[in-house]
Amino acid sequence: MRRQRTTKRRSVDVASSDVKLLLVSLYFPPAGGGGVQRPLKFATHLPALGIETHVLAPDDPKWVHADAELQPPTHAWVHRARYLGPRGRKPAEELYGRTGLDLVSRHARLALRRVLVPDENVSWNLTAIPAAIRIVRAEGIDVVLTTSPPNSVHLVGAAAKRATGVRWVADLRDSLLAHPHRRAERLAVRAKEATQRAVASTVARSADAIVAVSAAIADEARGLAPKGRVVTIANGCDFDDFAGLEYRPGERFRITHAGSFFGQRSPRPFLEALAGTDLPVVARFVGDFRSADRDWAESLGLGDRLELYPYVPRRRSLELQRDSEALLLLVPDAGGRGRGVLSGKVFEYLAAERPILAAVPPDGAAAELLRETGVAVVAPPEDVAAIRAALVELVERWRAGRLNGTPLSPELRERLSREARSEELADLLRSLA
Repeated sequence: MRRQRTTKRRSVDVASSDVKLLLVSLYFPPAGGGGVQRPLKFATHLPALGIETHVLAPDDPKWVHADAELQPPTHAWVHRARYLGPRGRKPAEELYGRTGLDLVSRHARLALRRVLVPDENVSWNLTAIPAAIRIVRAEGIDVVLTTSPPNSVHLVGAAAKRATGVRWVADLRDSLLAHPHRRAERLAVRAKEATQRAVASTVARSADAIVAVSAAIADEARGLAPKGRVVTIANGCDFDDFAGLEYRPGERFRITHAGSFFGQRSPRPFLEALAGTDLPVVARFVGDFRSADRDWAESLGLGDRLELYPYVPRRRSLELQRDSEALLLLVPDAGGRGRGVLSGKVFEYLAAERPILAAVPPDGAAAELLRETGVAVVAPPEDVAAIRAALVELVERWRAGRLNGTPLSPELRERLSREARSEELADLLRSLA
């Protein structure tokens, strides 16, 4: 295990510590992608709020994306435990278009991921659990916070509590139980679901508190009859991350989607809506775009109206978002589960302060927040005609010079900021210590 720090324990802008926290996350720089931001931002803001923050993360999570430009927090102690799990992969992408022996071979390479339960990252616990216990004892940690996904990370918190008596908070960035994207008829999937339920039971039985990023996830957690209280601490807006980034009006209407596609999340309804118009629109997709969707999109004859950017560092993604006429938010209904989704992407888009076309469940959490802020046109995620109408509305406003950005009020900026969310977490940690 290695420990890193880039500044002194005390600094003029760091509050005197009254609580010592160990934050355990599989996703942390140098890993890239959306899952990194919540633990990274908490570790950045909590020290200034009087929380001495230690982070336990893998030395190399072998994740599919890395971001060398992301810097670890300067006022937190970062500890590294060797990662022993399989390298991150994109199974659907690797299998697409394969046939015969090539397909069989690819399936064989993915077999290890399928048999590991509750998820393919569970083997990190072999080093993370003893590391967490050592840190708790050596540093006098008051509270351990484990943040998922993956759900197996919560076993680190349970083990640390059992060994040391430390208080434990389970932070849920996603549901512990609901996985509508999986094919439940497969034996391996059923085995994983059974072990996920076991993890959920452990969280309910042992965690001193459960933090959920949305009300829907909090409600699910309360349904487990947990020992500790359940609180909702949503993701927040990182307004400072967009400092110095400019919007420069384009000759065509540029609408940008940032993020990867997986499971039931699909660009197809929007692209079909775009193809049914002759609007001067360029749809830009930044991040992983599935080969199956790319091949399908080519059949629409969109030509230069479609631009695909492979994964880029976060700073570049933010540049593209700010320099857009509008942003595209896609949340599938997913059998009703999408209604509760309030992902970090929603808050990132709000911080970009550009208009939003939100193809999301109209009666869901994302739609409710976007209507409150007044920055978005909302359409049902699978309703091509409604999406087309929303796009036409935005383009008409742009042509009329009435689409000049969506700055939030000072009150909303303060309430939705990541700093406010960190204060909520700090208050919870103090109540437990």
